[in-house]
Amino acid sequence: MKFMQPEKKFVFYGMILLAGLLWIGASAIPSSASTTQEISAPQTGFLAPDFSLTTLDNQPVRLSELRGKVILLNLWASWCPPCKAEMPALERTYQAYKDQGLVVLAVNSTIQDTRSAAQTFMEANQLTFPVPLDTQGEVTRLYRVQSLPTTFFIGPDGMIREVVIGGPMSEALLRSRVENLLKEVR
Repeated sequence: MKFMQPEKKFVFYGMILLAGLLWIGASAIPSSASTTQEISAPQTGFLAPDFSLTTLDNQPVRLSELRGKVILLNLWASWCPPCKAEMPALERTYQAYKDQGLVVLAVNSTIQDTRSAAQTFMEANQLTFPVPLDTQGEVTRLYRVQSLPTTFFIGPDGMIREVVIGGPMSEALLRSRVENLLKEVR
């Protein structure tokens, strides 16, 4: 740039500035597309995306119908070691708080697993919470799950309060998160 004439420098820098402004304008999200509490996004601070699935015992479950309760949404598979390791803590937490408004939805990623393997695992470990089956990968895609287990702590207002990717989660962590969310129900 040292050898460029002052007028050419001005034009050159002006073109760079104009290109930058055009890029900012072209890549900006329109205000009509910004998120509000009515639009779902699978991350902390946003409304949990709604879904409808059928459980292992052939019962329909729709997330939006559980509003007013604390939801622990856990996506798992029977072959996943950390998933298996945290299931006893999930069950103990569920038993301790289900009468206070906790719902555990252990969504089996059946697109990566089988119904029979999930059923066998649940029975062998005497797990009693509902197990919706994600046979088409709908919830896995909707919640943008990249690894198993992934757990979403959802408040009674339907908002995601925390996302835990990986595991196993300790019972102490589960209980502390659930207890904080249950304070909102009372």
